[in-house]
Amino acid sequence: MSGFHEVRFPLRLALGVSGGPVRKTEIVNLSNGREQRNGRWRNSRRSYDAGSGVKSVADLYEVLAFFEARGGQLYGFRFRDPVDFKSCAPLVAVSATDQVIGLGDGLRTVFQLVKTYADAGGGFERVIAKPVPGSVVVAVDGARLGEGWRVDDVTGVLTFAVAPAPEAVVAAGYEFDVPVRFDIDRIDVSLSGFDAGRIPTIPLTEILS
Repeated sequence: MSGFHEVRFPLRLALGVSGGPVRKTEIVNLSNGREQRNGRWRNSRRSYDAGSGVKSVADLYEVLAFFEARGGQLYGFRFRDPVDFKSCAPLVAVSATDQVIGLGDGLRTVFQLVKTYADAGGGFERVIAKPVPGSVVVAVDGARLGEGWRVDDVTGVLTFAVAPAPEAVVAAGYEFDVPVRFDIDRIDVSLSGFDAGRIPTIPLTEILS
């Protein structure tokens, strides 16, 4: 991913973030009173506001330094969603069987990490491109593998030394970051008191590959 720095937005400041997935839906009201809905985006896109995480002058300086190091909107960076940052629910331990990422065919050795959100009504498969280094665990047909594979922490691509057997279920568990950029080229700083400050808004938007 060009124009991207493999660094994470300060985790302490991310804990007060607001935001989440955004979708683009076009709703057309018909003459008979009914409506027609069309999804303009194939995938959702995360959007956040990290301004509420800034509480002190030290926080202000940390954000300013990080903003300048990224050149404003110029370079993307990693960001941990405070709720959705694992292959499983946030309060559950990661397991090698959390997410099915493909089926073996005896030839294929490369698989992309994905996370599926689904219920009885439908589902959405999200590409995971920024796994947290050292967090990925892998299983084939339910058996965890300690070796024989590697994962690219920059792309989320999993590569096996030997192709999984035909119809073998390939699964993975992991923690992950969201690739984002600042959605603003200006930071407005406000000092509200002694050793206290705030930045009213720090909009961040997901970079889709």
